[in-house]
Amino acid sequence: MGKGKLVVFSAPSGSGKTTLVKHLLSLNELKLEFSISAASRAPRGQEEHGKDYYFLSAQEFQEKIKNDAFVEYEEVYAGNYYGTLKSELDRIWSKGHHIIFDIDVVGGLNIKKQFPEQTLSVFVKPPSKEELERRLRSRQTETEEKIQMRLAKAEQELAVANQFDVILENNDLEVAKKEAQRLVSDFLKA
Repeated sequence: MGKGKLVVFSAPSGSGKTTLVKHLLSLNELKLEFSISAASRAPRGQEEHGKDYYFLSAQEFQEKIKNDAFVEYEEVYAGNYYGTLKSELDRIWSKGHHIIFDIDVVGGLNIKKQFPEQTLSVFVKPPSKEELERRLRSRQTETEEKIQMRLAKAEQELAVANQFDVILENNDLEVAKKEAQRLVSDFLKA
């Protein structure tokens, strides 16, 4: 494994972490590259294999677990796995880039635990639970059951926010973007 740095953005679904990560990726001077996670779910909307996720069947995912191919993985929901392939870190570090993750809370903490000195872990906090629910509903991509599952999971995730290096509250997106840029830039220079 290489020696680049890792920047982890984790949050409950709907907090804005993906928007913040995309903003940071647009800043070429940071030399960040997105870590593409593996997932055992079907693509949503316009998602593409090898760009948004490495889409694997549950069986393929379990085979890679047996072969120790993951830095970290988690069964997020029953039969629904997400993880970071070791080959993905090697791919990015071989280019001399730093790695940025848009990853769930458990995965983010697992990466921080494995690479404590190399990792900046940022928890993106929504302004309120009500706003989080409004954002999830406004996506119009999920069933009521899925929304309720995500809200229940958000409760658990908010409870461990203090285990991250930084809690970044996303009340105002433009302010959050500037703060994320400052945090990451300072970390990469250190």
